[in-house]
Amino acid sequence: MGGSYEECRSLACGYVGLETGRRLVREGHEVYGIRRSLDPHLAANGIHPIIGDITKPQFWQQLRPEFGWIINCVSSSRGNADVYREVYLRANQFLMHWLNDTEIDRYVYTSSTSVFGQRDGSWVDESSQIEPLTDTARILVETEQCLLEAARTQSVPAVIVRLSGIYGPDRGFLFQKFVSGEAALDETGDRYMNMIHRDDAASGIISACQKGTPGQIYHLTDNQPVTQREFFEFLSQELDRPMPESSQSPSSPKKRAPTHKRVSNKKALEELDWHLTYPSFREGFAPEIAAILKSAADME
Repeated sequence: MGGSYEECRSLACGYVGLETGRRLVREGHEVYGIRRSLDPHLAANGIHPIIGDITKPQFWQQLRPEFGWIINCVSSSRGNADVYREVYLRANQFLMHWLNDTEIDRYVYTSSTSVFGQRDGSWVDESSQIEPLTDTARILVETEQCLLEAARTQSVPAVIVRLSGIYGPDRGFLFQKFVSGEAALDETGDRYMNMIHRDDAASGIISACQKGTPGQIYHLTDNQPVTQREFFEFLSQELDRPMPESSQSPSSPKKRAPTHKRVSNKKALEELDWHLTYPSFREGFAPEIAAILKSAADME
């Protein structure tokens, strides 16, 4: 950031937002984090808490418009299509209206690579055809289109980053299932998964604030898509545990339809000057694996 000072506001300061805010505070930014209820983790990390509901127009009416960057890391908390429409689309529509009287340097919105519905294992980048398979994914696409239109017609400095499957400390659905012995291969296990460590997601979001071009989309995902079978084989070898058995029914919740694609991060690496701490799941899960092995050794 070249020693510059910005006032930042992070919407939905949860798993990724909190880490992003923590990093910005360390870099000398004044950071405000919005949540629906008070969370002591915000103040503990130097983030000024703002309590409010971004899906309510009255919240925006009372918010002072004095921020350099706005980062939207909102999560649906596993909601259905109605929740998605409120949290993603309507909240962004309110925010776009609020920005009519506001000058900011950058608005970074976190979308999802679930907007792609490819099932053939092909590579997708920011120019690839969008094929949402679910109502929730279609709402994410609608939200993206709303922001891109605002960037074109209202000069809103909106930058969209699409995150792949987020994991990190205390997070990682299939990893936790494997460790608990509840994992199962989805049929052959050949479907590709795309992942991003929480810390790399946070650094990518900050890079988008610094260098993202308004009206552009960037994929934040690691360098190595991995099949489910390869992922479990890695864990089986590292933790010396048996491979999960195959199942004809997917082992993960039906929040998203199963896709089979490989997501490219080339544009983000090149244009945002983004550097990955965890270029693949192997490095990303190493601390959790080491902790499990240490705990097992201590118990012997």
